[in-house]
Amino acid sequence: MTSSVIAVLRAADANRYAPVVNVLAENGVRAVELTMSTPGTLESLSSIRRAAPDGVEIGVGTVTTVEQARAALDVGADFLVTPTTNLDVIATAVRAGVPIYPGGFTPTELWNGWNAGATAVKVFPASVVGPEYIGHLRGPFPDIQVVPSGGVGIDDVPAWFAAGAAAVSLGGPLIGDALRGGDLGQLAERCRRLTDVVAELEVA
Repeated sequence: MTSSVIAVLRAADANRYAPVVNVLAENGVRAVELTMSTPGTLESLSSIRRAAPDGVEIGVGTVTTVEQARAALDVGADFLVTPTTNLDVIATAVRAGVPIYPGGFTPTELWNGWNAGATAVKVFPASVVGPEYIGHLRGPFPDIQVVPSGGVGIDDVPAWFAAGAAAVSLGGPLIGDALRGGDLGQLAERCRRLTDVVAELEVA
């Protein structure tokens, strides 16, 4: 995955995804995680991809079993995200050559995921430990690539990148109520604010 921002979508039903994915993509957020905890996610992925602008990466998250991982890969997921460090799921993605971001919290979990071949490890819930956690991890694991997820707000993004995050994962603070019938114009504004923040960091 080439994006520095991943938008996490968790909805009551997958039929709510498409308009939100399009707003995200049109306003600079080009990597989207659709979650297995949303009914209909795998069935809707192909149609969402066809409707989305070119260049959008659509992954599947909340993957907890090898069977789910294989099913997501079968429908063309661009990347996988897990809430836990499941070595068999990681191995499934690695064998398929698809990026995977396994979740973990403790140094042991995060190292095990990284050592198993993860593209980067997802610190979850990131807001509990804060950006300085990356520095602590880099002591024993200098090469580890980290993506914070869980409670990361737009205003938190600079601190996470300054600490060395490979990317950031945002759910509620970015999506707001857009998946519950909320104002998509406000979602677009949040996307533009986020992408402006990221662009400033890349120039600095």
